[in-house]
Amino acid sequence: MASLIEHDQPLNKRLTKHLLRRACFQYSKDQLNAMTGKTAAEILETLNVPKTFSWTWPNDPVTNYANSNCSGVQDGYWLSTPGWLNNKYTCRQTAKRGMVAGWWWYNAIKQNSLIDKMTWFLFTTFTVSKDDGSGKSAHYFDYLNLLQFYADKSVKDLARKITFNNAMLYYLDNGDNNKNSPNENYAREFLELFTIGKGPQVADGDYTNYTEHDVVQAAKVFSGIKLKNNRDTPDNDTVKLPHYTNGIPMGYINVNKHDTGDKTFSQAFNSQTISGGNSTSTINEELDDFVDMVFDQLETAKNYVRKMYRMFVRSEWGQDVEDDIITPLAQQLKNSGYNLLAVLQTLLKSKHFFDLDDSDGTDENIGGIIKSPLQFFNELMSILDVAIPNPDTPQLPEGSNWDNSNENFRFYLFWWNFCHNTFFSFSGMNFFSPATVAGYPADYQPPAYDKAWFNSNNIIARYNTILSFIGGTYTDGKGNGQNLIQGAQTASGGGQYFTRIWTDFNATNFVENSISDPSDATKIVQELAELFYCEDIDASRVAYFVKFLIHDNEPNYVWYDAWTAYKTGSGDAQESAAIFIKNRLSGQDGLLPKMINAAEFQLM
Repeated sequence: MASLIEHDQPLNKRLTKHLLRRACFQYSKDQLNAMTGKTAAEILETLNVPKTFSWTWPNDPVTNYANSNCSGVQDGYWLSTPGWLNNKYTCRQTAKRGMVAGWWWYNAIKQNSLIDKMTWFLFTTFTVSKDDGSGKSAHYFDYLNLLQFYADKSVKDLARKITFNNAMLYYLDNGDNNKNSPNENYAREFLELFTIGKGPQVADGDYTNYTEHDVVQAAKVFSGIKLKNNRDTPDNDTVKLPHYTNGIPMGYINVNKHDTGDKTFSQAFNSQTISGGNSTSTINEELDDFVDMVFDQLETAKNYVRKMYRMFVRSEWGQDVEDDIITPLAQQLKNSGYNLLAVLQTLLKSKHFFDLDDSDGTDENIGGIIKSPLQFFNELMSILDVAIPNPDTPQLPEGSNWDNSNENFRFYLFWWNFCHNTFFSFSGMNFFSPATVAGYPADYQPPAYDKAWFNSNNIIARYNTILSFIGGTYTDGKGNGQNLIQGAQTASGGGQYFTRIWTDFNATNFVENSISDPSDATKIVQELAELFYCEDIDASRVAYFVKFLIHDNEPNYVWYDAWTAYKTGSGDAQESAAIFIKNRLSGQDGLLPKMINAAEFQLM
């Protein structure tokens, strides 16, 4: 039977990889080696650390934008500018929101932390699509900071706070929700997606966990909450943050726009009546009573745990998991004041998580999820130790021209052009911009769930990412209309234009630094498989990959001789060996592209 009993034994490399993949977005060989042999509890303690910021402030280094309202504006450091006002900088808001997303991504890849995976989980739960009516870029910065702040705290408190978030007020129109002109968008999503969930349908528009009547009443509770465009109303409960002096900016209550009447809910909530407020303080009490009512339901806790299980363990499960994992974790969540991180750690330490609670090999958790583009991309970069530009470079003087000699501008080119607009876009994950408030289909849509990340529409970008890192270029699509990552090819091929990726990766150096004996082709494949894949590969699979280093009809010693000549030779012999090794490792048909694009690397 499925068991939450803690697995308290030291983890081997296989189980350590499993825990790191699910708890974080990446790991390096050094991190994997350092954590192997520790218990799950010890590893999670290492990962459960306060959030640090390798890049303090997001910025937009592109200046003198060709726009009548923005020409000549030096706003590369717009969010850290003293006395900043949201309505002062109006240009390039899409790109600026993209750089806010890049700020979050850069800090996530620089630190292995439970906070980042949980922040992403909260984004998929309380979704605000950044480029679909979420307000100015600073509002999205506040939104991400709010998720990050509550990632290790109570999701119940976050559900209350997100109601006042300016980006959310924009996105779901609750700023337009008034007593005489109700807007039910936010109320509906609050119940359906953010908290309790529907449950089985019992009538048209009515569900087990709430009814259409409850949506109407909830909209009345949320009426009169307004956004503050200039972000001058701080939330004093969030003051312990490096980016805010007085807390994360929030909206406010307009008492005159609030429905002050009492709100009586359906039998789904035991016909509870909540007294209407008629002042800022009593309206806040009304909101508290409503949130308490929703979170008093065990189904609310179960809804969060099911979402958590789907992201961190497996997309589908049977009744045994529902009874023995979901329900007890939901009770723990409810009893703990809705601290999701504590419940997650219980799950990640369990025998069930490590497939140690039964002998059924048909429903294994290890290797049971297809990596999201974010997981795939981050793992690829961290395992290969790809060097990327540093965005946190000194601010240039006012009026300076930015060019690609500046590290900050190089990061902009790498993130905005390659990552944001090319890889993520064409791999099926518009970054922080799903098409609907429900999030990405892989997170909620049966029967495919995570399988949606890997289909004929998005695998080309995924497959060719390694070629981009190796070649240092990608297509921008100007030649043939295909804005897909194509890797290093000649600029004249097919009329495609190739754009520099601004990363640094040397496959020969990587193998030399990662493999115990890089002169042994078989050992290279075995050790890379151990680093890359969930499970060890068998002898036939090893032999298949070795053939990309030692081609058919070549003597077995050809790789050994080439590596020896590269390390100990000189002159033309050494140069020829270096070219041979580079081609066999990182050519379009080289070992690394074949191993990275293999089915085994797509799983976690």
